[in-house]
Amino acid sequence: MKSVSLTTLAAGTLALGLLVQPVAAADSGRLSQLGWNWDPWILTLLALAVLGYIRGLSRMNRAVRSRAFGWARCAAFAAGVATLFAALISPLDALDDQLFSAHMVQHLVLMLVAPPLLVAGRPALVWLWVFRLSARRMIGRLWISTGLRALAHALMSPIIVWLLCTAALWFWHLPGPYGWALASEPVHALEHTCFFLTSLMFWSLVLEPLSRRRLDYGTALLFVATFGVQNGLLGALLTFAGRPLYVAYLPTTAAWGMSPLEDQQISGLIMWIPASLIHLVTLGVLFVAWMQAAERQASLATTTLRSAAFRNVVLR
Repeated sequence: MKSVSLTTLAAGTLALGLLVQPVAAADSGRLSQLGWNWDPWILTLLALAVLGYIRGLSRMNRAVRSRAFGWARCAAFAAGVATLFAALISPLDALDDQLFSAHMVQHLVLMLVAPPLLVAGRPALVWLWVFRLSARRMIGRLWISTGLRALAHALMSPIIVWLLCTAALWFWHLPGPYGWALASEPVHALEHTCFFLTSLMFWSLVLEPLSRRRLDYGTALLFVATFGVQNGLLGALLTFAGRPLYVAYLPTTAAWGMSPLEDQQISGLIMWIPASLIHLVTLGVLFVAWMQAAERQASLATTTLRSAAFRNVVLR
């Protein structure tokens, strides 16, 4: 297992290096033309998320904050916001119109990097603390009375989440819908929103605490593995395709030192290998957590049996 992980890591590093090398070797004038995407809607949402998180933590009493949060969760949330900023605001967002491989890096961040980091930071709970106690109680009553809780519970069914993630992954990588996204900024925003929201749902199920898990560990392993196989399959299809599948990049890749087919092959490697590494690490973490939970249950059962045996001896 260790050798497989090291091999996968090395291959993932090679795949990303294949992307960086031609871009770095390209004309510096083209690199300087890649501007930052100062989209006011994205900046506003990111700013509100950060300010709300800071305000919620500052209003939270120390006991709750120490019990439910710590530096690790805060760091995870900060890293999640930072990766979203890098994917949507930095010049990477401009480069994705010229290189398919850059677009795949952006998709990787939106699906497999930012969502688990944000879920680990528990932002929804922190944002609630922005409001006073009376307002939080009112929000809770509305959440139940309007049926939003029931709707959220239904949408967060594991099979529904798995199907939505699968549909988003395959639909938006078909040449037709992919071309629509590149040709229209609203459709492009819809594509990224689909990836991000479905991935938030996915990682919320995978990372939710043991006390309220909808997935037992065995099912969670199957949940992650089957989606990871699909992601790897799509990457392999892109890598081994005999011709470019996305015509929008035909006139743009030469300026970056690649042919359209080479750009597509690098994209497939990025989706196949680094993404598979993330899924493999997740599977490993889930398996270790499963073994630890089983060990705790076995220890508790042993303690209970010993206590029962001791009581029987004393009572006799």
